[in-house]
Amino acid sequence: MSLPLPGSSPSPARRGLLRGSLAASAALALGGTGLAAPAFALSGRPRADWGVQAGDVTASSGLVWVRSDRPARMLVETSATESFRHARRHFGPLIDAGTDFTGTTALRGLPAGEQIHYRVTLVDPDDPRRAGEPVLGTFRTAPDRRRDGVRFLWSGDIAGQGWGINPDIGGFRAYEEMRRLDPDFFLCSGDTIYADGVIQPSVTLPDGRIWRNVTTPEKSKVAETLDEYRGNFRYNLLDHNVRAFNAQVPSVVQWDDHEVRNNWYPGQILDDPRYTEKDVDVLAARASRAFGEYFPVSTLHARGEGRERRMHRVVRYGPLLDVFVLDMRSYRNANSPGRQADDTTGILGAEQLAWLKRELAASRAVWKVLAADMPIGLVVPDGAANFEAVAQGDPGVPLGRELQIAELLRFVKHRRITGTVWLTADVHHTSAQHYAPERAAFQDFAPFWEFVSGPLAAGAFPASALDATFGPERVFVRAPERGNLSPMESPQYFGEVDIDGHSGELTVRLRAEGGTVLFSKVLQPGRVGQ
Repeated sequence: MSLPLPGSSPSPARRGLLRGSLAASAALALGGTGLAAPAFALSGRPRADWGVQAGDVTASSGLVWVRSDRPARMLVETSATESFRHARRHFGPLIDAGTDFTGTTALRGLPAGEQIHYRVTLVDPDDPRRAGEPVLGTFRTAPDRRRDGVRFLWSGDIAGQGWGINPDIGGFRAYEEMRRLDPDFFLCSGDTIYADGVIQPSVTLPDGRIWRNVTTPEKSKVAETLDEYRGNFRYNLLDHNVRAFNAQVPSVVQWDDHEVRNNWYPGQILDDPRYTEKDVDVLAARASRAFGEYFPVSTLHARGEGRERRMHRVVRYGPLLDVFVLDMRSYRNANSPGRQADDTTGILGAEQLAWLKRELAASRAVWKVLAADMPIGLVVPDGAANFEAVAQGDPGVPLGRELQIAELLRFVKHRRITGTVWLTADVHHTSAQHYAPERAAFQDFAPFWEFVSGPLAAGAFPASALDATFGPERVFVRAPERGNLSPMESPQYFGEVDIDGHSGELTVRLRAEGGTVLFSKVLQPGRVGQ
């Protein structure tokens, strides 16, 4: 079983450096009925067969990631041109087994609003004359002028429900569609892996067709050890579409539950017989470490005294946009029926809520995207009695985790914070909800929109029920009638946000795999509510 090499399709004109060179530097050797690790050259020179990726790009900075096949020193060169004339060197870390041979280098002092070409070279730490073949990538820094505009994509839910890399359909095809749209960045809204999702060699579909998966040892059981979590993150990088996309489009990444296991919360003790480690906090610590090793996330690579290692952060993308990346997993209380009348922990935790209020109030961006890994008004059950997200199906006044969201929405209204938009994934369908106080049990808030898109490479599910507490109206939805449709039976979904630099208008497009725009909504700047 084999997959095409990255770079097999031409890149857009402004990112033409990837022609050919990406295919040469990021090829993986796949063989047999399963999948072998990358084929290592006998020369002894370090190789970067897993590709490169950039993350948390701002107007003057960004992070670049690579994985080596052996101990190596990471060197990154950046240039304004594909020729790498007048290249600037950025010296990265020594990569070794302690980080599963992954490394991330911070790039600072970059010019705003410019295409940055970079190449990563891995050098033998004992012999600097022995260097591996450079691996190429590119990204565009955030603009420092409003008129330049911003365009990005978002989605989530990758390799879930047993639907892994299927070479018969070309692997994770939606990534190639997204690459061709050439966005400024990609917001990955969580469930970046399914650490609790086993990938079988084949699955028989209801119509008799056979879905074939690329398989690895780490995907043959639920992840418990650090190495098993690392193997889950490596799995997605086996797909040629993912590697080509990563080399061209920088990402802003957050996590949700499946990076650890389904519907987890801090302090949980498992009764799942598949797990020998029952303490979710132990599993979450291992998963968090692997997440930070495999994604370039600024707050997970923070260095220095007093710098907290955390998932939530603000990525400032020029005058038009601030992205508030939320962590609705690490600080939440236990899943429950959600009917308590007093709840200071909620889904964000008290400290993260205070942080979010401060950052929203301080933001001067025209648009403030709240990147949530779970929806606000969609009911997501956890078993027969408990609930996994914010909503719990009671249409009355806020209770449980709704109390914290009500506090945040009230703050936004009373501080007259303009341009807030909620983006999420998680529920494996795509939809647009408008929230308005005249329809709500709780009315002390300004109207706002929530847009849902996903899955990107997982099973599709029916639309979730709505909870009327904050007055949602489902303006658009596309979802199957039955659960867990494979990507051969249902298209995958991703969203697009396009902010015009002249008018400041923000356009949201909900897209389906195959190029179809299912729904479009234009929002006006400078308003507290829409």
